[in-house]
Amino acid sequence: MLSISRVASRLQWPLRSRTFQTSLRYYSESSHPSSAPGEKERTRPAQSTIHPAQNLPLAKHEVQERSEAINIPFNPPGGGGGPGPGGSGGSFQFTGSPFFDATLTTLVGLGVVFVGGVAYLRWYKKNVLDKIELAFEPGYDPALEVARHYDTTHKDAELGLEDPDSVPWTEHLRRREQDRIDRMVKGEEVGHYYVLLGPKGSGKGTMIYDSMSAIKADGVAMCDAHPDLEVFRLRLGKALNYEYNEDSQTGLFQRRDPREGGAALDIERALNKLEKVALRCAKRRHKPLVLIINNVHYFNNDEAGRNMLLQLQQRAEAWAASGIMTMIFSTDDFWPFHVMRKFTCNIHVLSISDLDTREALHACTRMRANVKNKIEHHDHDQIKEAVSIVGGRLSYLNKVASSKDVLEMSNSLLEIEKAWLLSQIGLIQDCDDDVMDEQKWSSCSWLLLQEFVKMRQEQEKERDEGLQSLDQLPDLPMPSLPYYKCRQIMTRADFLEELDRVNIISIDMNHNVRPDSMLILLAARQVVEMENFEEVLNSVRDRIDEIESLHRTRELTFKDVDKGDRIRLVVDKGGAELLESKRL
Repeated sequence: MLSISRVASRLQWPLRSRTFQTSLRYYSESSHPSSAPGEKERTRPAQSTIHPAQNLPLAKHEVQERSEAINIPFNPPGGGGGPGPGGSGGSFQFTGSPFFDATLTTLVGLGVVFVGGVAYLRWYKKNVLDKIELAFEPGYDPALEVARHYDTTHKDAELGLEDPDSVPWTEHLRRREQDRIDRMVKGEEVGHYYVLLGPKGSGKGTMIYDSMSAIKADGVAMCDAHPDLEVFRLRLGKALNYEYNEDSQTGLFQRRDPREGGAALDIERALNKLEKVALRCAKRRHKPLVLIINNVHYFNNDEAGRNMLLQLQQRAEAWAASGIMTMIFSTDDFWPFHVMRKFTCNIHVLSISDLDTREALHACTRMRANVKNKIEHHDHDQIKEAVSIVGGRLSYLNKVASSKDVLEMSNSLLEIEKAWLLSQIGLIQDCDDDVMDEQKWSSCSWLLLQEFVKMRQEQEKERDEGLQSLDQLPDLPMPSLPYYKCRQIMTRADFLEELDRVNIISIDMNHNVRPDSMLILLAARQVVEMENFEEVLNSVRDRIDEIESLHRTRELTFKDVDKGDRIRLVVDKGGAELLESKRL
């Protein structure tokens, strides 16, 4: 037992309060039951004698310097305690030592936290895999749900009782590539991964969504690429139902994960989780899962974009070889395929092109039959003429079929395409040196388009001369040139990629280059067939040569030259030998 008087004297506790003194007297009496009654009697008057002023009322907050001698038991941490000021109201001790009791209590608490944390981590990791597996279950898929929202909400309106024969045109026109894509999406094509290569609007996405709708996205997940890898990280997480551990509560007890690797590191973690799910599902489904990366040409053609494409391709190669996952890449541009083919072993490329004239005419007719408030008596010849202008591009056919006047819409699309083409590669005569590089690209582009126009004119001439006896002339294929031939015509090797990126030309898997669409070809033909086009093109090229020659020219300035002075410049090709002889 420790004396409170010693503690109070050291801490300068004021002990003048009546209540506190009474408590101290009661505690002193209760803590010494062996004391004799006489001693208690002698103690009370002594206290009153020592402090005669305590019977008088004291002012509040009165500062007193004198102190009382009291005793209070000392209870160390972990030692339990009894009733009274020094205890906790009860006593529960594991051992006889307070130190060992405190140690044991701490260890038990830490053990409970550790076991709870381990159980939470095991549950969380299992829950992550279950959520990713749920993303491949049939039913709801984010990309498919958004793409098919209009069809599901307007199904009754489009397929009403007043027009039971009106059905989506895709059910009456099945493209040749659709069967192959159906097998790919269903997971029946094992051991390979695929690249769908074709111009924008040719129907790659439509066929993928049709295949996904047929099986209700069973075992399929799809996401779109993006130039910003952080955005692509979020899109991939949404498609896989993966939160990148952002919903975990373990961050309260651990340091933050290192993020120096950026989005690529998070995507690698997501692919690791996906691989575990694919291995687990392959044993139960007996066929691979399918992951579709749409529009991979949206990645920047720089080091970061190419590294991301390589990262996805490495996973596609390993998963295709093991048969647990089939990846499908779709692209409008040629450069992703050009990058991927350097490291490929199991890749298959499927080229998607425009419809031919017969298929385009049939598709446009079915589209127009399904349009709301459609014209009852439409002219078949007008539709045929409109198709000859816009070609077999599905996006253009949809616009033409949904318009009131098909010819007016097709001509409007042609004018818009021509204006856009001139805004991209329009020629500028007597241009300044600041736009020399841009005009160099424009002039080389027109050299290539001019060659396509000449090939088209020759095709029409051969058709008119050799097939005059036939009632129906055959379809003319889109003029195309080999990749190496285009480099020779343009005299530059780095311009083709930019033309493909802006959708002026398209390049297929066989490295054949052709105009991107029929509208581009007709717009370029209208420009090339102008009277002074050849003159303007030659003048721009001559101006570029002049500017380049001026950049290679050096000017010499002579000062202090008066009238009548002469300047003589001598070129001595033997000067080096003369200097060498003087040194010797």
